[in-house]
Amino acid sequence: MGIATDWTELTDFAVALARASEAEILPYFRRNTTIEVKPHVDWDPVTEGDKAGERIIRRMIEERFPDHGINGEEYGIKQGRSGFTWVLDPIDGTRSFVCGMPTWATLIGLCFEGKPMVGVMNQPFVGDLFYGNPHGAWNNFRGVIEPIRTRPSEAVAAAAAGTTAPELYRNREDQQAFQALRKSVKLMRYGGDAYFYSVLAAGHLDIALDAGLQAYDIAALIPIVEGAGGAVGSWNGSVPAEGGNIICAASERLLKEAIEVMNT
Repeated sequence: MGIATDWTELTDFAVALARASEAEILPYFRRNTTIEVKPHVDWDPVTEGDKAGERIIRRMIEERFPDHGINGEEYGIKQGRSGFTWVLDPIDGTRSFVCGMPTWATLIGLCFEGKPMVGVMNQPFVGDLFYGNPHGAWNNFRGVIEPIRTRPSEAVAAAAAGTTAPELYRNREDQQAFQALRKSVKLMRYGGDAYFYSVLAAGHLDIALDAGLQAYDIAALIPIVEGAGGAVGSWNGSVPAEGGNIICAASERLLKEAIEVMNT
C-alpha cells in the first residue's frame, strides 16, 4: 500500500476504535458510578468507564495489529515491533466525567517512530468526533463530516485562549508564565480539557495550553491541530509528543508570540 492509503486506513481504524469505546463508556456517564482515586498530587479519579473503554481499544488493536505498541493511561505500555505505537486516554477529563459535564473525551493517537501521525478526539455524548492525519483534519458531528481549519490568527492581545485549570500550573515558573499569558490575551476560558485543542483546530479558539501533560493527554490532539493548520509547541522546551508544558496556537506566528510572552 502507498503511504496515503496507509494513513487513510489507519485513520479509519482509529475512528472505529473510538466508536467501539463509546459503547463501553457511555453506560457509566451520569450514573454516579463508583470512583477510584489514583495516587497523585491532585484528586485523580478513575472509573470503570475508563477501564472498559481502554480494554476494548487494546483488544481491537492487538487483534488487528499485533506488532504495534500500545501506551494507555489505564493499562500501561505494551512494546511493539513495527515502529507504530497507539497512545490512549479512554476518558480524558475524568473529573468532568464524574461531574456529569460533557467536556471529557476519548483520545486515540497513533505515533510512528515517536511522531504523532493520526489522532482522534471523540465526545460521544455530544456527538463530536474530531480527527486528523498528514492529509488534513475533520469534524464528524452527528454524522456530518466537514474539513476543519484554524482561523486566521490574531495577535496575542486579541486572542481567545483556553486551559484546563489555573491551579495545574504547580511550580512558580509555570504559574508566572501562565499569568503572563492570561493577562495578555483577550479571553481565557477554563475547564475544556481536550475540547479546547479540538475547537482551536475547528477555528473557534486561538490558543490552547496546559502544564504537566502526559503523552496520552496530547498525542492524539497534535495531528488534529497540525492537520487543521495550527502549530504545537512548549513554553519550556519539552517535546510535545512526550507531554510536558504544551501550548497550541492557530498559527506558527501566534505560537511564537505566545511563547515569547510566557518567557518574558
